[in-house]
Amino acid sequence: MTIGPASRWLGLAFLVPAAAMVTLFYLIPVVLTFVFSFTTMGSDTGILGNRYVVTVDALAALSDRGLDPALVDRLGERRYVFDDEGMRALAATGLGAARVNEIYSELRGKSYRSERRVLQDLSRLSDPPRSFRERRQITDAVELSLLNRVFGSSDEFERASRNLGIRMNETELSLVLDVINTAWRWTLGNYREMFSSQFTLRILSNTIFYLILTLTFNSAFALALALMTFYLPERPRKLFRALWLIPRLMPSVIYVLLWRWFTGEQGFLSYVLGWFGVPPQDFLLQYPWTFVVIINGLVGASMGLIIYASAMQAIPRELVLASEVDGAYPFQQVFRIILPQMRWPILFVTTYQTLSLLMSFEYILLATDGGPGFFTTEVWALHAYHSALGNYFVNRYGYGAALSVVLVVIGAALSLLYLRFFDFRRLVGKPRLGG
Repeated sequence: MTIGPASRWLGLAFLVPAAAMVTLFYLIPVVLTFVFSFTTMGSDTGILGNRYVVTVDALAALSDRGLDPALVDRLGERRYVFDDEGMRALAATGLGAARVNEIYSELRGKSYRSERRVLQDLSRLSDPPRSFRERRQITDAVELSLLNRVFGSSDEFERASRNLGIRMNETELSLVLDVINTAWRWTLGNYREMFSSQFTLRILSNTIFYLILTLTFNSAFALALALMTFYLPERPRKLFRALWLIPRLMPSVIYVLLWRWFTGEQGFLSYVLGWFGVPPQDFLLQYPWTFVVIINGLVGASMGLIIYASAMQAIPRELVLASEVDGAYPFQQVFRIILPQMRWPILFVTTYQTLSLLMSFEYILLATDGGPGFFTTEVWALHAYHSALGNYFVNRYGYGAALSVVLVVIGAALSLLYLRFFDFRRLVGKPRLGG
């Protein structure tokens, strides 16, 4: 049968959207993650352009790098100047024309190095500011300082420092700009930090432990469920399989909340075990890995049940009936007829579940958030999330990207190992009969 030009164009029309989706939602994110892993990008640097910020930490770093202490003090000092520009800023605060005019007449041209002295002179006015908010508005309007100001370019910073009377030679200016520049930079430091960190080995061992236990649980349990339902009548079989889909269909938050209620100190498990003299306790905190594996395993088992059950339904019924005529028991049918024809479904489920367990973390995040304690149930994917997006202080996008790149490499290596172990070429090759 020959394929005409129209059929070829139709095939291409279906292929182009699929290729676009793969490129947009898989290839581009992977490439960008790889690129970001070589940067210092984070919430403190932003992702675009340069930012120069004089902070207290930056001043300490400048002092450690040998900058003149007097210059460091000048960079961090605050001055309060009642000049024309300050008065215009003061008028824009909405304090009232009468009060602004009095401040203008009494304090015009004065300069202060201490906020305390400003407040003392303000208190001597006939109509002094009485609330903290008013005093803060006035001092903020006339304050001249480099501290904690964001400058979009080095020229802008240099102009602001000259306006404050701060003079620096080229060497000093270069050092200051290098320290206060918070823009991201290219670096290999993320990978160096990752492989030298004292916590990397623990998180890696947590990930391997979690992967092996959960993969064994959900794959074996799913296969056992599929085999048990294979011998049930049609209606009970469909009902049983539908019930096992509930963990997969239920929203993650609700699913984990039910488990937290079930294992909590006032939960169902403590209530039932109390009949046997077991004191109430939070079982999720006491046995975190046990319930992390069960919570994730039941979701994975429901998915594996669908694949395995569908594959078993595709086995010709005549083979099973013929084996029964020959006197085969169900146990023999499982090992001699069913399982030999399940290599492809087992390969798919094992590979998919491995990648899913490596990359997903929402159930651990909702159940334990990597605890209880310090990195007790922290796995690699959750650590990448915490580093890049879930850190209370500073989100480190570059370091989180580096962790994700390692995860992608591990996932690809395991996928190739599975293909070799299950003899993928033989699975997709031509059948030996009829050829």
